[in-house]
Amino acid sequence: MPFSSDDHSETEVSEVKSDSEVQTGAGAEESLENKDGVTPHRNWIRPDLPSKCTWRLGASLSPSPHFHCPRILAPDILPDILWRIGDTPLIRLNKIPKDYGLKCELLAKCEFFNAGGSIKDRIAWRMVEDAERAGILNPGDTIIEPSSGNTGIGIALIAAVKGYRCIITMPQKMSTEKVNVLTALGAEVVTPNSASFDSEESHIGVAWRLKNEIPNSHILDQYRNPSNPLAHYETTAEEILEQCDGQVDMVVAGAGTGGTLTGVARKLKEHCPNVKIVAVDPEGSALIASEEKDELKPFEVEGIGYDFIPTVLDRSIVDLWYKASDKETFNMARKLIREEGLLCGGSSGSVMAAAVMMAKELEEGQRCVVILSDSVRNYMSKFLSDQWMCEKGFLISEAPTDPKPWWWDIPVQDLSLCAPVTVSPSVTCQKAIEILRERGFDQAPVVEDSGAMLGVVTLQTVLSSIATGTIEPADHVRHVLSTDFKQVHLRDHLGKLAHILHKKRFAYVFQDHIQSDAEGQSGQGLKITAVVTAMDFLDFISTNTQDREM
Repeated sequence: MPFSSDDHSETEVSEVKSDSEVQTGAGAEESLENKDGVTPHRNWIRPDLPSKCTWRLGASLSPSPHFHCPRILAPDILPDILWRIGDTPLIRLNKIPKDYGLKCELLAKCEFFNAGGSIKDRIAWRMVEDAERAGILNPGDTIIEPSSGNTGIGIALIAAVKGYRCIITMPQKMSTEKVNVLTALGAEVVTPNSASFDSEESHIGVAWRLKNEIPNSHILDQYRNPSNPLAHYETTAEEILEQCDGQVDMVVAGAGTGGTLTGVARKLKEHCPNVKIVAVDPEGSALIASEEKDELKPFEVEGIGYDFIPTVLDRSIVDLWYKASDKETFNMARKLIREEGLLCGGSSGSVMAAAVMMAKELEEGQRCVVILSDSVRNYMSKFLSDQWMCEKGFLISEAPTDPKPWWWDIPVQDLSLCAPVTVSPSVTCQKAIEILRERGFDQAPVVEDSGAMLGVVTLQTVLSSIATGTIEPADHVRHVLSTDFKQVHLRDHLGKLAHILHKKRFAYVFQDHIQSDAEGQSGQGLKITAVVTAMDFLDFISTNTQDREM
């Protein structure tokens, strides 16, 4: 009985019921204001409310308020694809432990063998089944879920099998592959700007707006739903214990919603009291040291890290935290693929980078389990691509000739650059069209007063959105932002710029920038300072080559 609670508001049933209660009108909103953190004027429930779960390690458990699903042995012929969720293999790693001089046994729990390609299939199935069991989800209903992609894919796959309408809201920065897979599964995909989680324009805010507009729609809410950690407590952790014959000395897992970490850690702590739980968080995420606002910054890895603390994440169960950089993350993920043959996603690199450091304290005969959450399928255009890795600065681009060109290591700041034409996020789409046509441009960066760049507004995006009725000409450009642009830093070398301009006509140039917020707290960010085109690059090379020859 994993999660006992005197206040049953965190059971699967009432957690989802609170979702349906929000639909009943203003009176319900007022009654939920203090109980569940509903904000009346927005009609949403925050994903970072304190947990009401009373589970404590070593404490006597009162009767659990949760439904417990017995594990069922799968038949030889599976009734449908949902039976291919769970029972993933545990695979011994061989080359990487040797490379890092580890004495212990290093085992990978390969969650990309799930039907939808990730560990999130487990929670998607559990949340849907619990909502059906509670009478919340009914035939013909709509499931809406804010997701970084994998939970969305899991829910979309289940919705396809069960016949639900499915809408997934996902931050714009997520991979094109995720959007394509979701669309192929029949889901409707909405990709808002990467706004703060509590903004009405974030993927969470947009999901709640859609829920309030669409009858018989439900947000299962992976950030708050106890079915999330329960799925891992009852399946993932049980599988690890069985596969390891009850001997586990360390588990390393990424921290996203926290469901995997919480569910697995609680179960293992009950059976292996000395097990060390290592949680991995990207540099720039708020899951640890969240009070240090200047540490929050964009990161490229997907599926782990947030700008808030999800309700289901129990940080008290974690023994050690590891902050993983994007560079070590993606290079380790490529190493896992190349040396161990494991076709895993980027966050698996974060987890493995942590494991090879933390597991050094383990001795021969001890065992470390790393949880590899998803498949490389979602990232073919990202960290698998040398082009992408070089553009992001995670891989050193090699010169095409030896010796390399004279200009290869010259910094971008040595070019004669023009300041870009920028627009404010409050400019209307109609005005943006006029500005772009007047200047002869087809796109322009959208920049806040602070100098931070939110994205790009393009003629194509604006015109197609108006044509399809998605926006009106009077709407602000913040509603049609694109993140499909390339950038370099003033300190980057021309070799990197040449790599970008090989496929793109221009790139935006950024410099370091100290930004202060309304509370007087400051942090380092990036500020757009120029735009560099292929012509700027060629003019520099041509002019300076002539000077060198004279």
